[in-house]
Amino acid sequence: MALCAAPAGAEGQLRLCADPHNLPYSSESGAGFENRIMELVGKAMRVRVTPVWLPQGRGYVRKTLNAGLCDVIAGVPSDFGPVRTTMPYYRSAYVFVSRANAGEAYRTFDDPRLATAKIGVQLIGDDLAATPPGHALAARGLVDNVTGYAIYGERPQVQRMVDDVASGALDVALAWGPQAGYFASRAPVPLQVAIAEAPPELPGIPFSFSMSMGVRKGDTALLHSLDAALSKIRPAIDAILTEYRIPRVDFTSSRRAEARP
Repeated sequence: MALCAAPAGAEGQLRLCADPHNLPYSSESGAGFENRIMELVGKAMRVRVTPVWLPQGRGYVRKTLNAGLCDVIAGVPSDFGPVRTTMPYYRSAYVFVSRANAGEAYRTFDDPRLATAKIGVQLIGDDLAATPPGHALAARGLVDNVTGYAIYGERPQVQRMVDDVASGALDVALAWGPQAGYFASRAPVPLQVAIAEAPPELPGIPFSFSMSMGVRKGDTALLHSLDAALSKIRPAIDAILTEYRIPRVDFTSSRRAEARP
């Protein structure tokens, strides 16, 4: 398949909007699976990928893409309205993380151990909103034994949760798959990571999300070039995701993507 250089990237350059401290996605050091995937995308498009570093937060699209600071954001939900998205290149889900020596992995919200377990969940954004697993636990009356972890802290949110599972401060954590898989693989004790089966009583709340790249809504030529590159390097993308221990689910899942945790 013939691939053309991205029109939005001046002088054979594609400017990547990226967070400098957001592993496992991206890091100013060059680590991160999104950095690795974008390197391959750049080679397929025959352009040089240049990161433009800005920490993610409120107004990120406005401050980056829409301000003309950069041309593409990697790893946005496929239904993310503020941008135009490419084809999805992976799909992940919320997972349970527990110690490998603590019995079988947790997999469903019907697990009777959840009634007495010390549980950790992520909180979203500045308003500390609940994630889908938080809603599922609350729907079953599991509140008093649940600890919420805010985004901001000395270490990444999910890393703190995984560390607490490893130390025994938590029995189980419910977290977004890519972050949980990455940090669990680096824990000092063996941990097990299992996809959280969505509870049937919450059909309107998604537990899995397809992830794409986002460009400005008018950048149709760049969007087509990115789609062609992603199709060409699909096996290499899968290899990078495996290397970073990213849990994945089938693209055929009917659950829609709404927002990245």
